[in-house]
Amino acid sequence: MTDPGKSSVVLVHGAFADASGFTGVISELLASGHSVVAPPNPLRGLGDDAAAIQAVVAAIDGPVVLVGHSYGGAVITQASASLDNVTALVYLAAFSLNEGESCSTVQEPFPPSMLADTVRPTLYDAPGAGGGPDLYIDPAGFRETFCADVAVNLAQAMCAAQRPLAAAAFTENATAAGWKRLPTWYQVARHDHAIPPDAQRYMAGRMGSTVEEIDGSHSAFIAQPAAAADIIRRALAKS
Repeated sequence: MTDPGKSSVVLVHGAFADASGFTGVISELLASGHSVVAPPNPLRGLGDDAAAIQAVVAAIDGPVVLVGHSYGGAVITQASASLDNVTALVYLAAFSLNEGESCSTVQEPFPPSMLADTVRPTLYDAPGAGGGPDLYIDPAGFRETFCADVAVNLAQAMCAAQRPLAAAAFTENATAAGWKRLPTWYQVARHDHAIPPDAQRYMAGRMGSTVEEIDGSHSAFIAQPAAAADIIRRALAKS
């Protein structure tokens, strides 16, 4: 049980990763007295993934600040629309979709990222998804695409342990957008090779987010956890 009245932080990871990437952020937040949960994101489909996160957040007794990285941003966007205890959304180089948009379509006006060249489909259908393959990042391009500012040995471990995203999740349209009723914070990664920084700025701008930019890769929150924790604390202080 959490302390009712005291905000908890729920951290939602994105594709090609798991919640262990938040280890540094969790340590920072725990050190400042915050309650933190980092549940698994199934990565099977936007609707199903949002429902899974909704169930976790709804069970928390008290207000929640929802934080999403990458595809996790799309998940918190949809999940938060019907969660009464969510008080703010924080996006770390993440997708924030409008109704009828997918992670694919929101990027169409912008030059393709490196991820478009390094992502690879499996030769089999994604288990537990609605059809089609899983997607991985080619090991040869993993570090530069996903986490160029972490140590080589850590990037190698992250690559070996990467969790695939069902291709269907990347093209599934959002049906709700919680940012239309909630305050938002957005950390733009200036050197992101997975989601174009200009796409991030566009998504943050239309939400009216409090925006900060960081000199970092798509996984800047791993290389610079204190900076990620700081923007989350600012959301906690205002929500």
